[in-house]
Amino acid sequence: MILRKANFPKQEHNREFKQITTNDSRFYEDGKKTYPSVTFVLSYYPKGKHFQEWLKKVGYASDFIVKKAADEGTLVHNLCEKYLLGEKVTLMDNGNPKYDIKVWKMFLRFVEFWETTKAELLETEVFLYSDTLKVAGTCDLVCKINGELWVIDLKTSNQLQTTYDIQAAVYSRCFEECYDQKVDKVGILWLKSSKRGPKKGALQGKGWEVYESKRSQEDNLEIFRHVRALFDLENPNLKPISEKWPTTVQKQ
Repeated sequence: MILRKANFPKQEHNREFKQITTNDSRFYEDGKKTYPSVTFVLSYYPKGKHFQEWLKKVGYASDFIVKKAADEGTLVHNLCEKYLLGEKVTLMDNGNPKYDIKVWKMFLRFVEFWETTKAELLETEVFLYSDTLKVAGTCDLVCKINGELWVIDLKTSNQLQTTYDIQAAVYSRCFEECYDQKVDKVGILWLKSSKRGPKKGALQGKGWEVYESKRSQEDNLEIFRHVRALFDLENPNLKPISEKWPTTVQKQ
């Protein structure tokens, strides 16, 4: 991931953060405060009965399925970022495909979204934080469409989830705090949508759509605050676990 600072003028509360990632957590530190990542906090959102049923069905294969999906999502994000930064993106390398065709098709759906909407890029993969929500994270896309400022999160999952709405709402609030810019629209660019093509008045195409939450921004932020309360209950000391291991060993 290429972390970039936004081109907007930062406010006086701008600080430099260091990212600390472990197998199951992510924090950001600036020397004074420690903020968990938005996704780390939202991992405490209840998974629900459908998840439990899925877990029973796939059993031990669940870890492999989740990792494979995450790897595909990362590749799609990276391809989209390269495209937005003006780099040439190619599928073939010496006659062989560099990416799974599913990954490439999702990337092409993003390209169609970008060209169809004639979006104006403001930022991609931009680091954001909020001193009121006390979280930080990286937003996939900030752009203008038809003169409106959008905060958009890219998703490559089979289904849309409630946490996506909440995550995008938090990024929007973070953006407004960091750059003193009013966000007009918040959306999820879903690259595995069942949409069959364009529709008048909607941002969609074959296999993709920009989904807007049915709940208000404030409603989603209020849900986040409840999830954050659960997170804080289980993590009373907001500090990454630090361990040291020897890097060389030899039997005596």
